[in-house]
Amino acid sequence: MCDPPLITPYAEQERDSIRQPGSSPPPEHGHRSRRPLHSPEPPLRKDIQGLRALAVTLVVLAHAQLPFVSGGYIGVDVFFVISGFLITGGLIREAERSRSVSLRRFYARRALRILPLATLVALTTMAGCWFFASKIRFTEFMNDALAGALYFMNVDLAASGTDYLREGAAPSPFQHFWSLSVEEQFYLLWPVLLLVSWKCFRRPWLKALPLGVLCLVSFAFSVGVGEASPSWSYFGPHTRLWELGAGSLLAFAASALAHLPRPLAEAATWLGLAGILASAVLYDDRTPFPGYHALVPVVGAALVIAGGCGASRPFASRLLSVPPATWLGGLSYGWYLWHWPVLMIGPSVLTRTPTPELSLVLALMALLLAWVTLHLVENPIRHRRSLRRRPATALALGLGLSATVVAGALVAASFPPAISSTARAPELDRALAAADDPRTGLEELVAGSAASLPRNLSPRLTETKEQRSAVYRDGCHVGYGGEKSPGCVYGDRTSDKVVVLFGDSHAAQWFPALESLSRKHGWKLVSLTKSSCKTADVMIVAQNRPYKACENWREDALNRIGRLRPELVVTSSSEAATPVERMADPSAEWRAGYERVYRQLARRSEHLLVLLDNPWPRNDAVECAASRPLDLPACEQSSREAVKSPVLREASRRAARHIKALLLDPMPWFCAPGGRCPLVVGDTFVYRDESHVAESYAAALTPLLERELRPTGLVD
Repeated sequence: MCDPPLITPYAEQERDSIRQPGSSPPPEHGHRSRRPLHSPEPPLRKDIQGLRALAVTLVVLAHAQLPFVSGGYIGVDVFFVISGFLITGGLIREAERSRSVSLRRFYARRALRILPLATLVALTTMAGCWFFASKIRFTEFMNDALAGALYFMNVDLAASGTDYLREGAAPSPFQHFWSLSVEEQFYLLWPVLLLVSWKCFRRPWLKALPLGVLCLVSFAFSVGVGEASPSWSYFGPHTRLWELGAGSLLAFAASALAHLPRPLAEAATWLGLAGILASAVLYDDRTPFPGYHALVPVVGAALVIAGGCGASRPFASRLLSVPPATWLGGLSYGWYLWHWPVLMIGPSVLTRTPTPELSLVLALMALLLAWVTLHLVENPIRHRRSLRRRPATALALGLGLSATVVAGALVAASFPPAISSTARAPELDRALAAADDPRTGLEELVAGSAASLPRNLSPRLTETKEQRSAVYRDGCHVGYGGEKSPGCVYGDRTSDKVVVLFGDSHAAQWFPALESLSRKHGWKLVSLTKSSCKTADVMIVAQNRPYKACENWREDALNRIGRLRPELVVTSSSEAATPVERMADPSAEWRAGYERVYRQLARRSEHLLVLLDNPWPRNDAVECAASRPLDLPACEQSSREAVKSPVLREASRRAARHIKALLLDPMPWFCAPGGRCPLVVGDTFVYRDESHVAESYAAALTPLLERELRPTGLVD
């Protein structure tokens, strides 16, 4: 899910709600029609402020890529527990006092607490994106701002996380709003559930029963969803609600916990802190999360909170209550909101390459912003008496702030920043289709490619990443978890001439050319491709674990090819691969792995075409071109540097030659001999991202692929 998993803490931070159980509420003032928004609260829990400080520090250090806190993302889980405890505690006190819960006052308090600063951060981030962030992804970023304002950012991230072609993209500057979305989704459900249970049940444990059931179901989802869909496991509301629910259940037991014996409270607090710190140090991006592993920080946070509930507080609680910790805890919400966009956009503002050292400096700048906005924005609004006494006015303000972000995002998305371009260029597809020798024509265009984006680039640069061939649109390309390809057939479905496309996404990228040829020459085209699954029979690592699904899929695909008995199999895969076991002789072992599969393909088909991997650009080609549209050579690779893995390339080449398969090296289609590999050829952009060929360029190369297939007898 994401290359390491993104961590973004959020917790309601009303100072008035961080209090000790057992004390009497402050007197009420004012008329009934203007009841204040605060609920009766006990004394301040400074140790929870300190726990907040610890959680946000872990998150920020992890985002700054410091290696010794690789599991700092558990800070978000700590925040969820704190939030559930504090918010539910306030609701319970209100219900005990008035025999009911005012949903209007509850949401008014939420609006005053979270929306003023969230709105300011969102609008500032939108401006930063306009001037400094990716122009290609500007509209995407504005959609993220919209998702954050409407509290479905986590769902959007979970859905987009299943898109293999977006894996290499950098995180959005708005991505940290996902945890805010999870909380608001929980608080849309939980106060209503509490209100119903409070009216229906008399016994305290029965009032907590619906929430307990919800937590168990959510935890079961958290454990069960992980392997099948890591992005939904991490961002999904159904896999995270139990963490907020754990804090909420703890609030029901607050009165009993006030009488916890001092030695037991001391042990619980130290054990909880140890669990939080251990998970922050020992976990990393390879840890399946949340699932069972989330129990350690969640239970740890619950133990720390429970240990501090008593009148005689443990030493660990007093340690968390020291002034520097409580000061930082008071800034945790603002620091959380500011640090992520500052880390994402700051390096571009400073024209510096991101490093841990630079990230730490930027994180401190975000802390300064949090301190300034606490005093100029947060406190003046949430403590404004006229707003606190008028829930309707507070709700109207909240709706207005959310509407401001929504309107700003929609307007900005309609007027994205322009990308510079220069003179027109020849139309690539027409030039190759009309050439007597398409290969010579292409080589001339590659050698004479311009150093800037042409005015007539087709499709536009902003549309290049969004192109999806039928294998993706139809769900024929299998994701990481799948072990069987669906029955996807293209071209002439009734033809006796069967052609199979077999491999990973670097095979699927050639589908536009093969699909065009299948319609022209009357083939039946069967697509069998799977994300990151190499053609070599070598167990590799994918998503930080052995890629067993690839092995199972490959075996099933080879069996299907055997039943099809195709005229031709076209196979290809990328040269980016990490074997599970360390290889004593990588060249020989990779060659043997390729040869085992190539032999099976050759036995089960009339012809086998091994298509070597395409050259790779220096980085994300579309992003680089957008940032340097008039200086494209700064984004290009030389033909020698563009080979991703010389070892895998030569192993595939030698294996293909050994079994006398047809071999095609596409390097001349992308790079001048011994020279540069341009990003634009004619009027067509070459790459879709950091490794894949753009759909339009692959389609334009159809005439060249057609000539290479003449030895098979499948083309005229």
